[in-house]
Amino acid sequence: MKRNLTFKQWAVALIILGGFCASTLLYYAHNHQDARFESFGEQFFLNEVKSNPIHFHYTIDDAASYGIDESALTLPVYHAGDAANDIYELSQTRAQLATIDRDSLNKDNQYLYDLLDSYLCAVAQTAAFPYFAEPLSPSSGACSELPVLLAEYQLDSVEDVDNYLAILSQVPAYFDGLIVYEKEKKQAGLFMSDETADKTIAQCMDLMDQASLSNGSHFLTVTFKERLDILVNQGIISPEESLSYQAEHDRLLTTVVAPAYDKLADEITLLKGSSKNIGGLAQYEGGRDYYLTLLRLRTGSYRDISEIKRILYQDLQFHYESLLSLLRENPELKDMILQEPTLLPETTPEEYLSYLQTAIRREYPAIPAGKDNTQIHSVVKYVDPSLEPYSAPAFYMTPPIDNICNNIIYINKQDTSDDLSLFTTLAHEGYPGHLYQTVYSQRYWDEQEVPPMRSVLYYGGFIEGWAMYVELASYDYAIELAKTTHPEAARYYQACRLDRQIQLCLYSLLDVSIHYDGATLNDVRKIFASLGTMSDENVQAVYQYIVEEPCNYLKYYLGYLEIMELKKQASVIWATPGETNAANDHTDFQYQFHCFLLQNGPADYRTLASRLVMWNP
Repeated sequence: MKRNLTFKQWAVALIILGGFCASTLLYYAHNHQDARFESFGEQFFLNEVKSNPIHFHYTIDDAASYGIDESALTLPVYHAGDAANDIYELSQTRAQLATIDRDSLNKDNQYLYDLLDSYLCAVAQTAAFPYFAEPLSPSSGACSELPVLLAEYQLDSVEDVDNYLAILSQVPAYFDGLIVYEKEKKQAGLFMSDETADKTIAQCMDLMDQASLSNGSHFLTVTFKERLDILVNQGIISPEESLSYQAEHDRLLTTVVAPAYDKLADEITLLKGSSKNIGGLAQYEGGRDYYLTLLRLRTGSYRDISEIKRILYQDLQFHYESLLSLLRENPELKDMILQEPTLLPETTPEEYLSYLQTAIRREYPAIPAGKDNTQIHSVVKYVDPSLEPYSAPAFYMTPPIDNICNNIIYINKQDTSDDLSLFTTLAHEGYPGHLYQTVYSQRYWDEQEVPPMRSVLYYGGFIEGWAMYVELASYDYAIELAKTTHPEAARYYQACRLDRQIQLCLYSLLDVSIHYDGATLNDVRKIFASLGTMSDENVQAVYQYIVEEPCNYLKYYLGYLEIMELKKQASVIWATPGETNAANDHTDFQYQFHCFLLQNGPADYRTLASRLVMWNP
């Protein structure tokens, strides 16, 4: 017999139904927002990697898996007024991101949303000053970067060879765009100084040296043949095809690429003399404001200038006094510092890397195995002599995100003449530096199925701050390696580390003084005169480098100091009641702190600090 529900039963049923509908709608809203965000992130990633075929090739190994025809990609060419268009496109991207409800995302996507939002905001603020950037900087600009990227462009197939040769044919248009931009910089009163122009012109001539191009000894010629030889040995191309490709490569270098460099040098010569200033950014209208935006973008630090100065001054004073005290107690160290004695066992760079890889195991987590448990390989190469004057002391070539196993470290012999500098440089670039951090992060993201967008958000302050942090820690590994045969290594390496920190901290302070406070060359001369002896030639070189590369030293050293600040916070947050800061002395704490950084970075330090509060070791 059919029974009617009572009023109470109807009420309960309606409440249950209402709760079910509400939870269903909430579930749908959350999943809908996650799907929207992930779709947005995928498109953002593809737009970023497709904007430059060289960067695409270095980022993605298997283009087909992303549905991309790599041969259709071309070098970006700047056109008149594009700087303003970039600002508009950034505002559109940020507006599109803002339509996604951040609070409706899952926790992992919320963190990725915060990172992207912070990143886009920093980039947009810097882009609001369109003509302060210098793409032709002698130290890190397109002229010197392009040949290195071409020399290491991976050739695994006939298609790769064809794409590489196509890129060479596009260099003139790419450089023409840079010329257009430099002319707009001139009109805005922001063209490079005569000294920077002279260095850029000389760089163009040196990199495309006619003699080496003619006799086949140019490093691009040599490295191209070496890569083709591998393809011949693998049976991918025939010896005859290799010779044909080499002939085409020689033709492109001599008749296309070299003339493009010549034209760029000529145009810079014509524009030379139009600079209205030879000092830092503070000398320009709007320069200080631009510097603040650049500081946030490059370092990931959101502290105000006064706080940054305070942190740097305190660090400089502490390490300066520590070094003076060490030298007073051990007067023989002064002569050792001047002599740079060899105390480490004589070995190869690869063996140093192997030692470091083993030595770090107690305090650094193992790199995740990855889906196929493929072994990580590393190769150390030396910068070609023609690039030595323009290259960093060393640099790490980041491998593709879908083929992270093969890693290359370049060493500049000019800057790593002694065994200690080679050892600490390899720690900085290799283990536990860039190579280790990059491979760990990518494999961790793969395991956690983090969207590939994560890999194109560049946080230089974290990446270089981490490398600086582990480089300074590597002096302890050097002591362990040397102390058996050289007990004096402990004090000597301690002095060397203090000297390194003092130098980097001082240069970071000079960066702020020159670009924000308006310090001149004479001001910098007085600072160095008060600290000790340095030739005027070296003082001018330091000053000129900082003028040309604002925030570069801060990217390294302020990034390192921000990590140390996070470490202090972690020691308090994770401490057992009554043991505040005690955890900082334990290997377990070191291990967990490194896990936190590796699993949550790269990121800006404001976002990392928020993440730290919620992270459980």
